[in-house]
Amino acid sequence: MRGAHCPGHSPPAGGLCAAGGGSATMLRALMSSSPLPSSPRLSDVFARAHLVLGGQKSGKSRWAEEAAARWLAADCAHEAVLLATAWPHGPEMRERIARHQRERAGRAPGMRTQEAWRDLPAAIAGAGGERTLRVVDCLTLWLTQIMLPPPGMPALRQPPDAFWAAPAAPAWQAQAAWLLDAARACPGPLVLVSNEIGLGVIPLGRETRAFADALGWLNQQAAACCERVTFMAAGLPLHLKA
Repeated sequence: MRGAHCPGHSPPAGGLCAAGGGSATMLRALMSSSPLPSSPRLSDVFARAHLVLGGQKSGKSRWAEEAAARWLAADCAHEAVLLATAWPHGPEMRERIARHQRERAGRAPGMRTQEAWRDLPAAIAGAGGERTLRVVDCLTLWLTQIMLPPPGMPALRQPPDAFWAAPAAPAWQAQAAWLLDAARACPGPLVLVSNEIGLGVIPLGRETRAFADALGWLNQQAAACCERVTFMAAGLPLHLKA
């Protein structure tokens, strides 16, 4: 029946998912509607790959989740998956994960969650086809756990030999090369969430400086392979690459 809601999908702010209207018609209708302030429009989001940067509590995860909700509402055949990179270690981290899950259920109730901390490149490749939107949240924590793994964390799957630039190269570089290759080959739309941590003071510790350098490099490489890049500050998007 025209105008019916998609089972398991919440209607978007701009309209309903019409079973008989076709995805192209609904996309045009949604893109012509007036989104909520700072909410991503379909025309702003669904490039082949989109990098969303920002500081802590800048609104980057919320923005990505709202994008997923709009993707789900645009077509009943669409799917969305949150590829979570956090390994749940310790009470504080487990509570943060549970809180994020509750918040995400309210903003994008049709999006499923998949743990991807052990093998993120394979998770990107295997999450679905061209109708599945993948949200990776976040690259910062994924890289942290590679370079500074928490006590007791199981080993990550090692990249194939082709991604090792040299036998003595740091493991994070091979993991990053593998991830970027998976992002370029992703069959559906991809949203990568990452922190921008290079705007403050220079860290004093050697390991902290090395991590800041590595994340800055990873963000640059991710931006180069994404069609769009958005910087979030105070819940507001600044489009750096469109």
